[in-house]
Parts: sequence; C-alpha cells; structure tokens
Amino acid sequence: MKIGVLAIQGDFAEHIAILRGLGIETQEVRLPHQFRGLDGLIIPGGESTTLSRLMTIYELREPIQNMASGGKAIWGTCAGMIMMASEITEKDPVPLGLMDITVIRNAFGRQVDSFEQDLTIKSLDPVPYHAIFIRAPIISRVGSDVQTLAALSDGRAVAVQQNHLLATSFHPELTKDPRLHCRFVNMAGDSS
Repeated sequence: MKIGVLAIQGDFAEHIAILRGLGIETQEVRLPHQFRGLDGLIIPGGESTTLSRLMTIYELREPIQNMASGGKAIWGTCAGMIMMASEITEKDPVPLGLMDITVIRNAFGRQVDSFEQDLTIKSLDPVPYHAIFIRAPIISRVGSDVQTLAALSDGRAVAVQQNHLLATSFHPELTKDPRLHCRFVNMAGDSS
C-alpha cells in the first residue's frame, strides 16, 4: 500500500505524518512521474487558487483525473475538496471535476471566522469527530451518486463520498484522530 500526498502547496506534511504513524508508505507528489505505483492520493488543504495554478504549471491535472477515472482512491481536504468539485461558485480556481458536488469557497468568512466542531461521521464509530474548519468551503449541492457522511446542524454537507472519492471541508490532518485517514487507506486498498 502506497499513498501519495500532493506536495506542491498546503499542509501535505501533516497528512504524511499521520499516514506514516499508521505504518503506510507515502510518496510526496510534485511531478507527473511520481503517480506511478500509488494506491491512493490525498489533495491537502491550502490555498485553492494557488493549488490550481501549480497543478497546471506542473502538469498534474491529467494524472489526477486519470487516477480518478481509473478507480483509484482520492481524498481532498478543504482546498483539496474545492479542487475535486465538478463546480464551484466562482470563476477561479478551475476545479478538476472529479466529484458531482458544487462547492462555495470560504463559506464561513475570513481566517478569524475559523472554528472547531464535533461531528457525527457515518461509518466511523459513534465517538464524535473533532473537526477543524479553517477558511472552510461548504458543499452547496450534492449529486445523486454522492453520499453525505457528515453535515453541520443546519444540514449543509461537510464530508462526502462518491465511490472511491472522498472530500472533507475540514482538516483531519490537524487533529490527533486518525479515523478518517484509516477509512481512506481502506478505500485505497479496496480500489487497488
């Protein structure tokens, strides 16, 4: 099992640390040839416009899209979720179009409006998951093939899955709770 983490911008090191703590082999991905041999890919949080531009500059869009169409597991967190969407409410950045969701960037406001909240996440044990939202996006539309795994009290989705694709609007890599990383590793094993 080998999981790649897109390492061009954002909090990729935190994802790698959690995966290595679980005993998972990891690969920092910055160039197209680094996708070879991966069982899954994490697109981390960061700044979505910068992430989008760097994906284009380093020719990473097509390998990610090929990975998704080939049935490999991909997980986007925060800005990574924005990039996985089929549609966002602004013109920029240009998403990858992997998941049938519409996303609103910075849905809760500026950095000072960041917050933490306990969530019930389907298929995780009943212990609440402490989620950290930093300039977080929100999912405004969930396609018919997309399963909502967690939502805020007002019903807005913050964690979704579409087959082998996972997206969260919060930052699991900033917690000490590895349950979502374990779930993704299992998804990657199933899709290999």
